[in-house]
Amino acid sequence: MRRITRRTALAVTAGAVAAPAVGTATAAAADTTTATSQGRQATSGRNPVLRTDLVTRVTPRNNWLVTAVALQYSHPLDLRGGVIPPSAFQVKATVGGQTAARTVTRVYSNSTAEVDDRSRPGRPGDRLIIELDPNDANARAAGTDPLPLDRAYSVRQVEDVRTPGGELVLKAGPFASRNDDVITPVVDDFAAGSFTDSAGFELDFRLYQPEGFVRNPQTPKRYPLVVTLHGGGEVADNNMTQLTSNRIAVTFAKPERQRRDPAFVLSPQIPLPRPMDGPDGTDWTDAKVQAALIELIDTFVSEHSRNVDTARLYLVGLSSGGRGIYSLLAKRPDVFAAALPTAGWGDPAAMERITHIPIWADHSIDDPVVPYREGRFGKPGTWTLMNALESAGVRVTRGEWANDLPKAQFEARSRALLRQARATRSHVLFTSYTPGTTPVNPHLSWAQTYENDVVIDWLFEQSR
Repeated sequence: MRRITRRTALAVTAGAVAAPAVGTATAAAADTTTATSQGRQATSGRNPVLRTDLVTRVTPRNNWLVTAVALQYSHPLDLRGGVIPPSAFQVKATVGGQTAARTVTRVYSNSTAEVDDRSRPGRPGDRLIIELDPNDANARAAGTDPLPLDRAYSVRQVEDVRTPGGELVLKAGPFASRNDDVITPVVDDFAAGSFTDSAGFELDFRLYQPEGFVRNPQTPKRYPLVVTLHGGGEVADNNMTQLTSNRIAVTFAKPERQRRDPAFVLSPQIPLPRPMDGPDGTDWTDAKVQAALIELIDTFVSEHSRNVDTARLYLVGLSSGGRGIYSLLAKRPDVFAAALPTAGWGDPAAMERITHIPIWADHSIDDPVVPYREGRFGKPGTWTLMNALESAGVRVTRGEWANDLPKAQFEARSRALLRQARATRSHVLFTSYTPGTTPVNPHLSWAQTYENDVVIDWLFEQSR
């Protein structure tokens, strides 16, 4: 990872890698050779594995999981429309010194090392995707830190794979392959960097850069900047779990969102040993951390002044990150265009300084970690902060529903709440989740927040 100082000023730009040219005659010869090879391997089943990769996914509720293994073969696979039974492959994972089987759910060919979420997955290609049950007890890719997954998985073919007509495509064998690499879609698109502020305090960060900017850093196009503030559980020195423990950052960098709202996504991580000055200096409000965060944002915006839309700077955060949002908005009330604080807490006296800022807050009513009303460390929770905003003259539009509704119903409720807010010219919305409806743990109210296209669309509509 390249160290980035104030002087080098956060210039993290992806470089292009040129592919070697292939002459027409060479390519034609290669095609002929490949066709002949394919014919031979289709009848013999001899098609060696070139590499094995784990495919992982950051999920809304279960964090970071290994969801598939991708085998790359020397020749494309022609199944003649056939289906490979899950029983044809055995997958074992060695994690934390314990080896146990993973459950294979689907197997299909593909042209890339990617999971195909369609009901009838797969396409012709030189990869075989072996999907794994995400509910396996050993599916996790991280604990507090990322797990050591290099060569942690073994894959063995235990049944011959044949076409519907009986032709041998892949022959079973006694040898297992071990994974060479770990692929995490979207997360892998974040560059890693660090920033040292004028006081010498260092923050690691991950940065996603819009495709248009990467393609042409001299473009005059200006993009929003989304700053994500992780929760207390992601305080670490790995510069990874602020992306993989929750889908907060991934939400804004995934391809479908970037097609709709291309943006820079800046995701800093608080280091260990855990900074905490005073009873409510909770990570993002710790004096050292907050000073470095402010300087990081200011420096990034300054160094990318040609391409950052300073009227569209957004703060999103959960738990301790929500606390950081309320504190930072009050300290810099003229910088940010809007914010999404989830399961946060803060100082009611500071609310009168942020009455003009669009906010969509949410919190589970039965949250035991950051109580909905009482908050934490003597600072009240979201319900009390919304009351303080109302006392300061803000119209707060409130809604309550179950946090385990299907996505379509959840978004329909959000859409109705937004219509109500617009009808009353309200720029602050507050969603409360009914007790007993937040899956896994009542504190994890954010699982639906960043999957909610209504909320994310609303955020990107805001401008100072």
